[in-house]
Order: sequence, then structure tokens, then C-alpha cells
Amino acid sequence: MSPIKKKLIIGNWKMNLTVHEASIFVHTLSQSIAVHRDVEVVLAPTLLALQPISLQIDRRQFKLAAQNFYWRDQGAFTGEVSAAQLRGLVEYALVGHSERRHVFHEHDKDIRSKVQAAVRNGIRPVLCIGETAHERSSGETADVLHDQLLGGLANVTSEELGQVVIAYEPVWAIGTGNNATPDDVKKAVRAIRRQIEHLYGQKAANEIRVLYGGSVTPESAATYLATDGIDGLLVGGASLSGPSFTAIVGLAHHEGEAA
Repeated sequence: MSPIKKKLIIGNWKMNLTVHEASIFVHTLSQSIAVHRDVEVVLAPTLLALQPISLQIDRRQFKLAAQNFYWRDQGAFTGEVSAAQLRGLVEYALVGHSERRHVFHEHDKDIRSKVQAAVRNGIRPVLCIGETAHERSSGETADVLHDQLLGGLANVTSEELGQVVIAYEPVWAIGTGNNATPDDVKKAVRAIRRQIEHLYGQKAANEIRVLYGGSVTPESAATYLATDGIDGLLVGGASLSGPSFTAIVGLAHHEGEAA
């Protein structure tokens, strides 16, 4: 009997909620989100809240993710936190999120170094890739995904790839309310898996987990979860609403049951 392939739902809280508010919110979520064998629920609070929340959660119910970290393990880097320091606190870490790329101007060399740092410290990197509105209108989506995958995975071996998660998040759909259609997502995921196959082989392309992120709501989640090749969701704004996030996790469970 083959093992259950869990849907992965990650809630990215971004720069929201104080430590106290985050603790209260986690308590609320713990009362409303059931533990499902077919769904893995991951919370990505701000760095300040990670440590207290790590002591509060039931790890069977929630895992934690870092929103960001520096690629060196230690040293004279004032204000930074390393993947080595996050070991034991988080199971996942976001890398290459569009806001890191476009607001903080992180380049492929930074992103591939972070992917490598996460892997060597036993943390699963969630490599975020996606095109801007201009790149999309210019017909460059496949090229952008190719380049960002190649750049982000440059230092990852075939043996390490199983630790990596890919999140397709079209920049034009993040926080804009402009939802990508199932056809948009299907084409992008096909391009992602084709590139993984080229780099690592067919088995790796089939097995790697690919998420969708970009204005995900309870109303749109079921459609994305049912899209061929999608293994879960990276949820932004809706993850800050208890009822909305609970509903999305519930939809992932129902989709898993139907699979």
C-alpha cells in the first residue's frame, strides 16, 4: 500500500501580529483545525514569534516555517539570523519569495545560497518562483520559471532534492485579487516539472511537491487544490483569518480524501 501523499498548506503571516497576538491566534487555530493524516499544516509567523510559538504548538497539528534567514551559518552579520540558529524551531523556510526578490532585491546567487543553507541544516526550503505582470504579458513565463529554478537549485544534488518544495507564486496575483486561472497554474506547473525532469529525471519531477500561492481564498482554494500537479497552497492574507485558514485546511483534507 503506497503512503498517503499529504497536501501541504503553508500560512505566511508576513509582517503581521505581535508576539502576544500570534500566540492568541495560534490558540484559536488549534481549537478549529483538526489533525488530518492527509494534510500537513505549516505556520510562518514573524521571527520574534517563532520561539514562543514553537513551545505552544502540538507538532502533530502544526509545523513551523521561517519567512527568511541568512545563508551563512554564523559570523559578523549584525541583525541576521541563520538557518543553523533556526534548527529545532522550524521544519520549513521560505526562500525567494517575491517580496524578498522585488522589495529587498535578492538575486539568484542569494537564493541558491539560502536553499543550500537550509538543506545542510535539515530545514526544508520552499523555493518560491513566479513571473511579474510584465513578464507574463511578454510571454516570458516559462523562461522566468526556468531561470529561477536553475538559479535556486544550482547547488542541490539529486539526493537533496527530496527536501525541497517548489511554490509557484505569480507576482501579478499576490495580494492583488487577480486570480490565476486553473489553466494558468496547470501550464506553469507543467513547465516546472518539465524543468525538474531535465535537471534531475522523471522520478524527481513526479515526486517533488509543488504548491500554488497568490491571492488564495476559501473560495478559490478548492479549484487550485484540484488542479493537476498541485500538492498544496502557500496562503498569504487568508492565513491571518482563523475561519478562512481553517476552511482552506478543510478543503485540502476533502481533496486528499477524494484523491
